[in-house]
Amino acid sequence: MALARNRRRDKGGDYWPGFVDALSTLLIAIMFLLTVFVVAQFVLSREITGKDEVLNRLNNQIAELTQLLALEKSGKQDLEDTLANLQSSLAQSESERTRLQSLLDSGSGAAAQSEAKINDLTGKLNDEQQVSARAMSQIELLNQQIAALRAQIAAVEQALQASEARDQSSQAKIADLGRRLNVALAQRVQELNRYRSDFFGRLREILSDRQNIRIVGDRFVFQSEVLFPSGGADLNPQGLDEMSKLAAALVDLAREIPPDINWVLRVDGHTDNVPLSGNGRYPDNWALSSARAISVVKFLISKGVPADRLAAAGFGEFQPIAPGDSPEARAQNRRIELKLTEK
Repeated sequence: MALARNRRRDKGGDYWPGFVDALSTLLIAIMFLLTVFVVAQFVLSREITGKDEVLNRLNNQIAELTQLLALEKSGKQDLEDTLANLQSSLAQSESERTRLQSLLDSGSGAAAQSEAKINDLTGKLNDEQQVSARAMSQIELLNQQIAALRAQIAAVEQALQASEARDQSSQAKIADLGRRLNVALAQRVQELNRYRSDFFGRLREILSDRQNIRIVGDRFVFQSEVLFPSGGADLNPQGLDEMSKLAAALVDLAREIPPDINWVLRVDGHTDNVPLSGNGRYPDNWALSSARAISVVKFLISKGVPADRLAAAGFGEFQPIAPGDSPEARAQNRRIELKLTEK
């Protein structure tokens, strides 16, 4: 029996460490959550403080001006009290002077003493009048300062109101400009698309009987064999004829497009993926594709197409339109593309 009781006691004592570990884990989790909450509160308070910083400074300035105004009013009240005391003293002096004058009239024996007192009181009266005049000037100065402080407070309030009004007006103007810009851009795009359609429509009419010339999306594609000899960038006779037709269409189109539409015809040169031999005129397909595009642009310029409406680019073999290495795919990839875009 004793052995059983000892076993039960030992078995009951094993629960306590697990309970302590669970309680410690719970406390750590609660501390972690409290730490996250405190950090979040700190970040939010920093953001709110940053947004209200300007308003707090203006409120502080208004509070300072209000305190100065209160101090000036208090000083004014003190001076007014002083002035009242001086006026009371002046009245008493006048009363004393009147009394002495009556004594002087009634008794000639005290005339000299009364005259002396009168002179003394007259001097004191003059002094009091001067002090009173200075107090009045100080009161006037304080009134001017108070008026200036009130003007400053009114200016600060007007500045706040004007700032809020400007902010609202700016937001409205920005929204209106955005809408107007979107409408203008849409109109420009529509006009350019219309002239692009006219341009490609004319090219279709001019070059519709050519099997090696086709339209791919928004681009007009010439096969390189139509325009250039193999491995060269000088236009052959057939290429000169095709580019002359293209130049005539471009010259007519340039006259019709309004000058405020900033269009450009981009000439892109492409080759197949066959490397060039090192003994040729061009070291690689990059140079060959660029030279062919430049050759077309220069010829169009010589036929009267404005140079500022043309652009040349070479892409080598890195933008094929036909996958694979078959002769047919390579022939399609050797091409000159024309694309009418906006600058």
